[in-house]
Amino acid sequence: MCVDRREFLRLSAGVAGASFLAGEEAQAAQTPESYRQLRPLPGRAVPITDDERRARIEKAQRLMAENKIDAIYLESGSSLFYFTGVRWGNSERMFAAVIPAKGEIAWITPKFEEARARELIRFGKDIRAWEEDESPYKVVAGIFKDRGIRTGRIGMEERVRFFLFDGIRQEAKHLTYVSADPVTVGCRVIKSATELALMQRANDITIAAFKAAAGTLKEGMTQFEFGANVRSAFSALGSSGSALIGFGQYTAFPHGSIQPQKLKEGDVVLMDGGCAVEGYQADITRTFVFGKPTARQREIWNLERKAQDAALMAAKPGATCESVDAAARKVITDAGFGPDYKVPGLPHRTGHGIGLDGHEWTNFVRGNKTKLQPGMCFSDEPMIAIYGEFGIRLEDCLYITEQGPKLFSAQSTSIDQPFG
Repeated sequence: MCVDRREFLRLSAGVAGASFLAGEEAQAAQTPESYRQLRPLPGRAVPITDDERRARIEKAQRLMAENKIDAIYLESGSSLFYFTGVRWGNSERMFAAVIPAKGEIAWITPKFEEARARELIRFGKDIRAWEEDESPYKVVAGIFKDRGIRTGRIGMEERVRFFLFDGIRQEAKHLTYVSADPVTVGCRVIKSATELALMQRANDITIAAFKAAAGTLKEGMTQFEFGANVRSAFSALGSSGSALIGFGQYTAFPHGSIQPQKLKEGDVVLMDGGCAVEGYQADITRTFVFGKPTARQREIWNLERKAQDAALMAAKPGATCESVDAAARKVITDAGFGPDYKVPGLPHRTGHGIGLDGHEWTNFVRGNKTKLQPGMCFSDEPMIAIYGEFGIRLEDCLYITEQGPKLFSAQSTSIDQPFG
């Protein structure tokens, strides 16, 4: 369950958080001596080919026809990258694509950015530029008209910002606007062999970075110093990953605490994060003890591992997403924690979808009756949070095959062997 730790601190701590980060940045330059032996993993990442992206666009058009959607509108983000390979920063100026159910993809770009846009665009020759004093919404409406969409339904990708949607809606009031999820989710939720290979490499890098960083722990180290060491390990491996860090009682906070922490003997250590390869994400959590674990720490760690195993065993093709959550939660509640989301206990869902986004469709959560299919990818991360004491979360990501779930990373063997 990874979030951007720096953004979390900025939003949660304001000036105080900024001062913590300033100290963290100072530490980042101090690369541990042991990292001199780290090298990028052998082999290379094979990117998504243009042929695979063309097949994605064709599948999207089939799904549009099946769901009676005449076109989908995408602004910059993961879905646009998924279909076209184009990355573009979001601003108040519209840069977007329209994929029609029939016909060629069309692009909308600011005129002064047209040259750069043409460098990036590999699919579709219909590139329409708008000047600063012109309406991009009229350009979009013109695309709908030129594709023969006089009446019908336009799918809006879920990340489209409201002002863009509203401007298009006002310009083309005769059309009906619906969610593009049947198309975008319908394509993205099932990963190809190439996507799985990219996610595998991201997970392999993450485990190597975490293992190297764990060797730098020392008494008195702050969570920010350790976080900098994690980033340095990723960097030495040729990546730019990071991790959210917690020590001691603050490991009970699922997404970390803004409180300054210094590591001491006997503290539980939680590290949660990952990296991306060609945009495809890893998300791993390891929890262990700095020093010798107590009987209590070992007991709760073993219970957490049992819950993680239960979720893994339940994640079979045809099973519902909610049944996976129920399997993990039952282990924890049977031990006297909870019930439901109450703490001490499991305060969140058991897992989330993962791919180009660290969190994407669909989730291991009660009420989600979506059935598991080969190619779906998830995190498996039940947690036992005991505020004022500690928390234990073990997280590994998996993908569904015809034979059952397969893990991208080997699970922790024990509290003493977090990396197997």
